[in-house]
Amino acid sequence: MAGGADLLRALLRAANALLQKRRYQAALAVIKGFRNGAVYGAKIRAPHALVMTFLFKSGSLREKLKSIAQATYAHSRNLAYFVFTYKGLLAAQSRLQGKKIPFHSFLAACIGGWLVFGDNNPINSQITMYLLSRILFGLARLAVEKGYIPQPKQDPFPLVAALVWGTVLWLFEYHKETLQPSLQSSMTYLYEDSEVWHDLCDFLIYNKRTDNK
Repeated sequence: MAGGADLLRALLRAANALLQKRRYQAALAVIKGFRNGAVYGAKIRAPHALVMTFLFKSGSLREKLKSIAQATYAHSRNLAYFVFTYKGLLAAQSRLQGKKIPFHSFLAACIGGWLVFGDNNPINSQITMYLLSRILFGLARLAVEKGYIPQPKQDPFPLVAALVWGTVLWLFEYHKETLQPSLQSSMTYLYEDSEVWHDLCDFLIYNKRTDNK
């Protein structure tokens, strides 16, 4: 028993010593990036899938739990694969050219995005659209920072909010099929289901009747 404990301590010391070696920094960062991608993907997707599944999906409890597990696994796996690919390609480019330049990040992420998120499915679509909104805000701020467009005299956010909400509700009301499925489900719950009721039960307590009354 003592011999086993000594062996374990020796292995831990060796592992910690390896982690301190700068020559392996890039490779170890790729591995930890994979780990962080998997953990973060699961933490983000699990609660979202839980809420969306129990709000909008029908089926048995087992089917719902299976759907949640599948969505969580897919998000966790894809994010882990992307971080691994991105950091690996970034390290390879830096090693080949002897330094890191901004284009390395763009190229590595483009390749990772194509390989990992290129499949057009609901999860990848949702992640990509989430990023797109942040990119547009980021590019607008960068354009102001670089002087390409003048600094607004007033906060433009109220106008942006008005245009975004005006556009999304117009699309929902008249071109619903163009919206992403999960957004359609959310907006149907908010704006269409609120038009239908039969009695106090499905007016205040439940959204829809569960019987044949």
